[in-house]
Amino acid sequence: MRQLYVGADHGGFKLKDKIISELRENDWLITDLSGKYDPEDDYPDIAFKLTEKVVSENALGILICRSGAGMCAAANKVKGARASMAVNTRQARKSREDDNINVLCLSADYIDDEENIEITKEFLEAIFMADERFIRRLNKIKKYENA
Repeated sequence: MRQLYVGADHGGFKLKDKIISELRENDWLITDLSGKYDPEDDYPDIAFKLTEKVVSENALGILICRSGAGMCAAANKVKGARASMAVNTRQARKSREDDNINVLCLSADYIDDEENIEITKEFLEAIFMADERFIRRLNKIKKYENA
């Protein structure tokens, strides 16, 4: 079983619960880092907590807010994070295959729930292709992070 962390602020909380329910049928060990619904929560707190876990455990994560952009911006501040939004299944697959993203960020307001579930499944099924050019590019990111 592979570890998957899922988190959402108040804007993505309902979608998070739907995605977790859908994924429980697969071979993923899912940990919900959102706690209970809190209309006063702040997305950076959730994004930092989840992304630190993902990086330290070499796991995958899913973050959800209204636009997806806030979670993505916050997650990418964590050293070792490779977070990306995806608005369709092709983008989700290519982000994993080419860029080895470890955190998928979703929009609860601009993408319907069923499409977000399909995007999530595509992200989880995709495998990093590890072509020399992709590794070279990721190494440039790591070198910059460590400078």
